[in-house]
Amino acid sequence: QVQLVESGGGLVQAGGSLRLSCAPSGRTFVTYTMGWFRQAPGKEREFVAAISGAGISTYYADSVKGRFTISRGNVKNTVYLQMNSLKPEDTAVYYCAAAIRGDEMVQASYHYWGQGTQVTVSS
Repeated sequence: QVQLVESGGGLVQAGGSLRLSCAPSGRTFVTYTMGWFRQAPGKEREFVAAISGAGISTYYADSVKGRFTISRGNVKNTVYLQMNSLKPEDTAVYYCAAAIRGDEMVQASYHYWGQGTQVTVSS
C-alpha cells in the first residue's frame, strides 16, 4: 500500500518556525516530483512548494518565497518543508503529494496524496 505520511504540524506563534516531514512508504519516490499543498478553512487547496526527483529544481508559491524551503532527505526519500517567519495566514492543513510528471504547481499532476497535517499560526 502506497502511503505518504506527513508530520511536524502544530501550533506556533507568528514569526516562529516549523518543519514538516513527508515519509513515503510502499514504493520508492526517488524519481517523483514531491510537492506540498495547503488548504485553509473555506478556501481552495493551493500550491506551496515542490522539488524535482533529483532535488535539483525547486518551486515556490510567491506567498512563501524566502520563508519556506523544500528539501529531500537521504533517508527513505523523506521530503521536508522548513517554514520560517510564519504568519497567521499560513494557517492551513498541509498536504504532501507525489507526481510522476506534469506541471509541478498543478494539483492534477499529483497522483499520490497524504492525509495532511494541521499548521496553526497564532497572532
